[in-house]
Amino acid sequence: MITVEEALARCLALATRLGSETVPLREANGRVMAEPATARLTQPPFAASAMDGYALGRNAEAGDQFTVIGEAGAGHGFAGSLAPQDATRIFTGAPLPTGAVTIAIQEDVTANGQSITVNTATKTGDNIRPQGQDFALGDTLSPRLLRPNDLALLAAMNVPDVAVTRRPVVALIATGDELVMPGEQPGPDQIIASNTFALAAMIEAAGGQARMLPIARDNEASLRTVFALTEGADLIVTIGGASVGDHDLVGKVATDLGLERAFWKIAMRPGKPLMAGRVLGIPMLGLPGNPVSAIVCGHLFLVPMLKAMLGQPATPQTLAARLGADQPANGPRTHYMRARLAVTDGQPTITPFDRQDSALLSILTEANALLIRPNGDGPRRAGDLVDYIAI
Repeated sequence: MITVEEALARCLALATRLGSETVPLREANGRVMAEPATARLTQPPFAASAMDGYALGRNAEAGDQFTVIGEAGAGHGFAGSLAPQDATRIFTGAPLPTGAVTIAIQEDVTANGQSITVNTATKTGDNIRPQGQDFALGDTLSPRLLRPNDLALLAAMNVPDVAVTRRPVVALIATGDELVMPGEQPGPDQIIASNTFALAAMIEAAGGQARMLPIARDNEASLRTVFALTEGADLIVTIGGASVGDHDLVGKVATDLGLERAFWKIAMRPGKPLMAGRVLGIPMLGLPGNPVSAIVCGHLFLVPMLKAMLGQPATPQTLAARLGADQPANGPRTHYMRARLAVTDGQPTITPFDRQDSALLSILTEANALLIRPNGDGPRRAGDLVDYIAI
């Protein structure tokens, strides 16, 4: 068995970054930029008013009077120019008139017909957004995972289309005679296939596309048939059938199909029978069949592989919290315990659930973190600082 760290390194070595495609800005949210985007204009394109008020032809002292000779609004500026004694009514976003040096906000002005009196002194540049204050023609936005705020910036930069990394296509293969799909009536010896739905959601949340293939039954012919449906995928993920039982045929069939195995079995719980490699020219990750094992390994290995394919930082972020309850010594495998993270007395506190069976989805659904117990870790007391991964 290899360590979790070594297994992750080998998984990431299989996950090379994908190529790019260009998508309309409207479809770019949640995508990863493949190259910088360049501003096609300057923003603001002109000096503009930051407030409603009056643009003045000179700085004013309290009590100074000006003659209002026009108006400027957003989308329609004042075509003339201001002499030192002149002012124009101006609204937020309007271009600064020629000759204007400052803006007095309307709350500081008393209007009387075409004349105004400034009640508070102004100085050059007051309430004016300079041309190019936000960005200039030719400025770039560096590659990143695009959020709604980024789309607003790209739109302002007059960028209608964005080069993004292609979404990884993941072929999901659930295996086992015991599985039926939700909504079907299971036989007396069958259960509902649940893992695939969690993993598909995780794939899509990470920026990939999940392709749920038919359930592969516990015979070589069925497995071969479903493997043949993975053409065009960027990653194959099998669920179950990777252990050592008589019906655990994934490794055998994959080997017959030319599997180049990167590893099999890791020193962790849950998830010992994890397998990875390359088959049919496609990276493959073989997850355990137990629901919690599959989903925990999805967080630790599947999601990082997808992030690597997208060109994002891939290693799961490890954080620290205070332990909420005493824990006995850990065994020879790193244990990722389902736990609840909360804030106690202003500090993050993590408390593992008493029941850690790898089949208990009802426990997993209450967990928001995985407490990491290193292999051979001694007893821990409540209040000790421990590591965890948020889920």
